[in-house]
Amino acid sequence: MSATKALLTGATGLIGRHLVARLDEPRVLARSPAEATRQLGVHDAMAWDAAQAIPARALDGVDVVFHLAGDPVAGGRLTAAKKERVRDSRVLGTRNMVAAIRDARQRPRVLVCASAIGFYAARGDEELREEATPGAGFLADLCRDWEKEALAASALGVRVVCARVGIVLAREGGALGSMRPVFQLGLGGPLGSGEQWMSWIHIDDVVGLLLHAAERAEVEGPLNVCAPHPSRNSDFARALGQAMHRPAWMRTPAVALRMALGEMADVVMASQRVIPAKAAATGYVFRFGSLEEALRDLLGPGHAAVHPAESPHEVDP
Repeated sequence: MSATKALLTGATGLIGRHLVARLDEPRVLARSPAEATRQLGVHDAMAWDAAQAIPARALDGVDVVFHLAGDPVAGGRLTAAKKERVRDSRVLGTRNMVAAIRDARQRPRVLVCASAIGFYAARGDEELREEATPGAGFLADLCRDWEKEALAASALGVRVVCARVGIVLAREGGALGSMRPVFQLGLGGPLGSGEQWMSWIHIDDVVGLLLHAAERAEVEGPLNVCAPHPSRNSDFARALGQAMHRPAWMRTPAVALRMALGEMADVVMASQRVIPAKAAATGYVFRFGSLEEALRDLLGPGHAAVHPAESPHEVDP
């Protein structure tokens, strides 16, 4: 995107770090501009917290906004305090972004706002395209309200894309960051029944779809950011075990997950068979369409995991 000026929030998160590398001199909003500059090597970083108004000059000359900021959902139990932090960082943060767009001297042409497949909640074997109705529960309600705030920018003449991101696979962090150590010890395997669908996506295709959304005028509204072939959890575990040359038969009972994670266990085991229909209809070509290809790229020889510092204020669907 060398011809456009992009503003990015959540830049020090997993997706943000990869997206920054594909942008030409992006402007970054971060809690700590100095830390963002150190981590990302950017030259235009400004201070911002989701609960605060966005600096007046942040949108000057900006053509595209990638709004990815939000406190992580994964990790630990979904306590009342954590739910409040997660919700406020997304809903209030997006409201503040739209307010800044409204007041900008020249508005950007597109807002690409992160969302998550949590919008759909657990739906069994149902194929979930972008027109599917929202589910019920904390994450579904959060995603619905989050997207509502973003879509308010449509009334300002801005094209809005709500990127419903699936389970992100990357060498560092993300889903593989938590799975890899367990499988390395030979203790990996299916969760619960293993029949639930996992809508995964390689990090390169996450970035590819975000750029596609920014560049293609026909992409508007919800966009499923998932690979075209979701996998059942048991098949995912088997493929990961094969890629790591480790057994994958150690099943974790659902009751054990609920004892350890509480309400978060329902999120981990939710069956979501998400189909990226809009990506296909608008001509996006996936680099990694099959799970085996994605895992081979991420876990093959010469691709050791790295663990750079991460900001606590990143999007983590």
